[in-house]
Amino acid sequence: MIEVTEKTIDIDRILRSKMGDKARYVPRFLVRWLKNLIHQDTLNDFLWKARGEVGTPWLKHALRYLHNTIVVRDSENLPDDSDGRRYTFVSNHPLGGIDGVAVGSIIGERYNDNFKYLVNDLLMNLPGLAPLCIPINKTGKQSRDFPRMIEEGFKSDAHMVMFPAGLCSRKIDGKIHDLPWNKTFITKSVQTKRDVVPIYFEGRNSDKFYRIANICKWLHLKVNIAMLYLVDEMFRNENKTFTVTIGKPIPWQTFDKTKSPKEWALWVEERVYEMAK
Repeated sequence: MIEVTEKTIDIDRILRSKMGDKARYVPRFLVRWLKNLIHQDTLNDFLWKARGEVGTPWLKHALRYLHNTIVVRDSENLPDDSDGRRYTFVSNHPLGGIDGVAVGSIIGERYNDNFKYLVNDLLMNLPGLAPLCIPINKTGKQSRDFPRMIEEGFKSDAHMVMFPAGLCSRKIDGKIHDLPWNKTFITKSVQTKRDVVPIYFEGRNSDKFYRIANICKWLHLKVNIAMLYLVDEMFRNENKTFTVTIGKPIPWQTFDKTKSPKEWALWVEERVYEMAK
């Protein structure tokens, strides 16, 4: 985990750490473009101002910084916490940034910060967010530890918050929709007897983002170039109001042998999108 300074995110330093002396050959216009794309100065300003906050307060600070308003519908569907039961909260992932922050702030406020995200391991570099996270890394040693980390998360006393698509939504056949949901939340919820609470987040990124994502798919690029644009998309969504709808909990016993876990994941995904109507 990195220390927060007035220049926590430094593209020049990152390039030097990754490329050594070869970093000096990277064209300066490319470095400037990358700094602007990720809004380096603005991100550093936020991280510095929020440096004393951790968990839900940090998430709420982020929403205030971006001047976002979150409207929660059907909040009465959030289960009571007095019985000691733990739940799996699953949501669509239209934005890839603000949606994760907003859903986490709702769950964190309701359950006194007692939840864990499954997130990209890069987010572990944000000290205010890291304590809430179980990092996902598809390569390296951490990938071998991932099944154990998932197991420990679901067996813990914390609620779980997941975006089962893994990546943020794409434009598919003219509609903004998640990629097919992963079955992990089904298998682990059944195993640990956690009811599943579906959540629908209303929002979208720019047409530019979807064009870039589709080009990357068409070119069969292994590197997720579109991910570089998510910070820019986050700032494009400043000063906006987003609606979050909470669905009724689905008992874990629902996910029986009549469907495979993958089919049940698709079934829950469909229920989430029906909540938009």
